[in-house]
Amino acid sequence: MAMQSEDVSKILAAQAHLGSRNLDNQMSKYIYKRRHDGVQLINIHHMWQKMQMAARILVAIENPQDITVIGETKYAQRAILKFCSHIGANPIAGRFTPGTFTNQIQKAFCEPRILIITDTRVDSQAVREASYVNIPVIALCNSDSPVKNVDVAIPCNNQNKHSLGLMFWMLAREVLRLKGQISRQSDWEVMPDLYFYRDPEDLKKEEEEEKAKRDALEAQANQPEDVVQSSFGAFADAGAAEFQMAPNMGVPRFEAPAGDNWPAGPAPTGGNWEGAGVAGAGSQMNQF
Repeated sequence: MAMQSEDVSKILAAQAHLGSRNLDNQMSKYIYKRRHDGVQLINIHHMWQKMQMAARILVAIENPQDITVIGETKYAQRAILKFCSHIGANPIAGRFTPGTFTNQIQKAFCEPRILIITDTRVDSQAVREASYVNIPVIALCNSDSPVKNVDVAIPCNNQNKHSLGLMFWMLAREVLRLKGQISRQSDWEVMPDLYFYRDPEDLKKEEEEEKAKRDALEAQANQPEDVVQSSFGAFADAGAAEFQMAPNMGVPRFEAPAGDNWPAGPAPTGGNWEGAGVAGAGSQMNQF
């Protein structure tokens, strides 16, 4: 149950511990200190404790469909959808329709047992309606977030896309661990990157880059075959031209040098080598 060093590294890398320059009076107990540039530093220990408490509350709910997660900010929508797909909750990613919890004749009317929000300012309408019908609220709160009508406040940076994705990822992992679906001794196979918001323009650029890489690989794969064929054709043409230029070229005739008891004149033809004195030469060579 204790926080591991890998979790601390993820929190620091995602800048989830960095608050804003303003500080709400009710959030002051979750602040470690104020940095020299005015940014409030959130206590990671309190963050982990609140996340453990929120996970235990969510596990106590028998039907995961009774959990509703709301987030109107674009950075939180992808994280909400991934979180709900992993634990089976009901997502409301995008604009919250007023009267969802209070107007029974509305088509999107629902009665959740618990509510999770990403920003108490942006999702203030959902928090207000939850207070009307006595729905407990778990909120991701920054250093300057109002915590009125909030039951469990998880102190973190709720303005950064990496921080929001990491918080929902860690909350989903803790819920699944408490349910016994994943083990604490092994890492969760789902990476936090799947919870991060991705800009459509960046996705389009990545698709274009991947397409360009595929085209380059296809061109490179087709290039050696053409080069080999062209080189072989040029080599064949050059060989044919040389053969046409010197069609009657023969093998040069070898003539033995004179002296050292070697017979002068050309080498004899046929199999009669004894008459040419080759045996005598061989006997003299054996003396050495």
